[in-house]
Amino acid sequence: MNVHKNARLTPTGRARIVMQVESGQTPQAAARAAGVCPRTVRKWVARYRAEGLAGLADRSARPRTVHRPAQLLVVDAIIALRRQRLPGKPIALRAGVSAATVSRVLKRAGLRRMKDLEPAEPVRRYEYADPGGLIHIDIKKLGRAELDKRGASAVIPPKRSDAPEFLRL
Repeated sequence: MNVHKNARLTPTGRARIVMQVESGQTPQAAARAAGVCPRTVRKWVARYRAEGLAGLADRSARPRTVHRPAQLLVVDAIIALRRQRLPGKPIALRAGVSAATVSRVLKRAGLRRMKDLEPAEPVRRYEYADPGGLIHIDIKKLGRAELDKRGASAVIPPKRSDAPEFLRL
């Protein structure tokens, strides 16, 4: 038995409060004396009456059921229905499984979104046969430049907003 360090009741303490209730004390009084809520006392008394002293032992916290992977036929049916562009809930209804199972299968197959069904766009590349034959120029618009002390001057047209601005360094 592995009782954690903050446990209010050990199996011995549980037996003590059960015997107090069985001898006529109220669950509220037994709970107050043990420092737990009356609901906890009623839970342990019910387990004692159903299973005896063995019901007061610690129980495993492991889940009673474990996730089983979907069968291969179901997985194939889900993927086939998705390729017909059906959303998740109708797939779940037709395949006879839960929506969570459909989501898990579609994620594993890489078909979670509808756009995953379309083929990816090819990358557009451009090449030139001769080295140095293709000139690539990047243009960047700069903000309005101010005059500074080191001689950089900006040519800014006074009133025309559509005229270009230049910066000479």
